[in-house]
Amino acid sequence: MDKDNLSVVLHSKGDLRLEQRPIPEPEPNDVLLQMHSVGICGSDVHFWQNGRIGDFVVKQPMILGHEASGRVVKVGSAVKHLKAGDRVAIEPGVPREIDEFFKSGHYNLSPSIFFCATPPDDGNLCRYYKHNANFCYKLPDNVTYEEGALVEPLSVGIHACRRAGVSLGSMVFVCGAGPIGLVSLLAAKAMGASQVVISDLSSDRLAMAKELGADFLLPVRKEDTPQELAKNVEEMLGCMPQITIECSGVQSSIQTAIYGTRSGGVVVLVGLGAEMATVPLLNAALREVDIRGVFRYCNTWPMAIAMLASKKVNVKPLVTHRFPLEQALEAFETTRQGLGVKVMLKCDKNDQKP
Repeated sequence: MDKDNLSVVLHSKGDLRLEQRPIPEPEPNDVLLQMHSVGICGSDVHFWQNGRIGDFVVKQPMILGHEASGRVVKVGSAVKHLKAGDRVAIEPGVPREIDEFFKSGHYNLSPSIFFCATPPDDGNLCRYYKHNANFCYKLPDNVTYEEGALVEPLSVGIHACRRAGVSLGSMVFVCGAGPIGLVSLLAAKAMGASQVVISDLSSDRLAMAKELGADFLLPVRKEDTPQELAKNVEEMLGCMPQITIECSGVQSSIQTAIYGTRSGGVVVLVGLGAEMATVPLLNAALREVDIRGVFRYCNTWPMAIAMLASKKVNVKPLVTHRFPLEQALEAFETTRQGLGVKVMLKCDKNDQKP
């Protein structure tokens, strides 16, 4: 077997290296995967640039990467549903214990959960990686490895839309047309939203949103007030949206989300910004606008894969840059500069195809 397990390792703030790691041996409930496609997430870049996200602090070298797909090369002794050669998408969050959150179906909230590339847990931006087999999902033949890797960000959009209650005929406002805003748009349309408005500062990202099915584009200028932007959304739709999905984490955008949502509606906060934000809470309270949080996702991989297999959702245009694993540092710099939408790293030397 190959001895090369080139890995992208973050040692500390600003110190990102390519180095060899041992190829792991799967435990009874694990599978060993030859990694194929791994997307770079904003959180990977944030850990690299800042050495932490909130209370998660890089204290020891950590392999990055959690948007991933690969091929099974070895199965643990207790694994029955997967075999060598199976192509899989990886759900990066694996509960470590059967606690109250696991039992209630909200395993993403379990405080002890394993999560790829969140300190101290290693991610999967490497040639070979072992993962709990129950959190590896077979890909249908008509779903590519890259689509399999994009199940992870798509899952954020699905979970946000579920939390918001998107259903047939919903009017939806998405704040921010970065990768998460775009997958929230895709999920909302697939789950029945009749019209979606999406906002952003970047004309290029709004153009991508149009390509992916946005009904209305709202260019944001720095001088626009939240109340003005909220009024623009209402004028575009002909009414205020029942649902707003805030994907930027920017304080002014959260304010716009609250002002722009219909009384009795729902604002879902997906974007991660400053720990404290000034928002018009009284406005939300007096109009019974619910404000709901989102933390990653749970129970989304089967739905996301079904959406991709049925061709109801097309995530392929999201991938704007591809790099071989050997050029990971260049790939991270491309993402840091905000170029394109999704940068994909190709981990299999012999198969660089999507």
